[in-house]
Amino acid sequence: MNPKVDFYFNKDQKWQEELEQLRTIALDCPLTEELKWGNPCYMYQKGNIVLIHAFKEYCAFLFFKGALLKDTNGIMIQQTENVQAARQIRFTDVKEIIELKDVLKRYIYEAIEIEKAGLKVDLKKTTEFAVSEEFQKKLDEDFKLKKAFESLTPGRQRAYLLHFSQPKQSKTRESRVEKYIPLILDGKGLND
Repeated sequence: MNPKVDFYFNKDQKWQEELEQLRTIALDCPLTEELKWGNPCYMYQKGNIVLIHAFKEYCAFLFFKGALLKDTNGIMIQQTENVQAARQIRFTDVKEIIELKDVLKRYIYEAIEIEKAGLKVDLKKTTEFAVSEEFQKKLDEDFKLKKAFESLTPGRQRAYLLHFSQPKQSKTRESRVEKYIPLILDGKGLND
């Protein structure tokens, strides 16, 4: 147990009992406990294995390379179609966690083996993401914008491409592009 993480489990929250049970399971495996992104994160050597997080409707184990796990029990969830590597196992009752304790440990040990082997999830390349017509038009018209966008990290580029292409209406896509042009020109990401 890492004392820096205790506050997360000591605060009064909806999934208190479930989160403590998940912590017990993770700590029963050869993992170190750290605090990352404000959540308990369990690592093998320097590799992130699983994260505990709570939402309004559920709490979950999030496996960083969950896409590589066999998921023989069919319990892993891809949060959205755009999530490439991570997978969640969601819980709404402590009994579910207790019943799945052995399965969860098996998944953790499999994730450790994946980390030891140095396996990586094959991520889509930025060039494989759709570029909205509205953003492409701006890139074609403004060389500085195109250069600034190309200078962003691939993750920042993907975040913008997804954000710009999500709305169904052209007007909304166009307004999103206009809103974020200054950030792109400043070399910042969508959430910076």
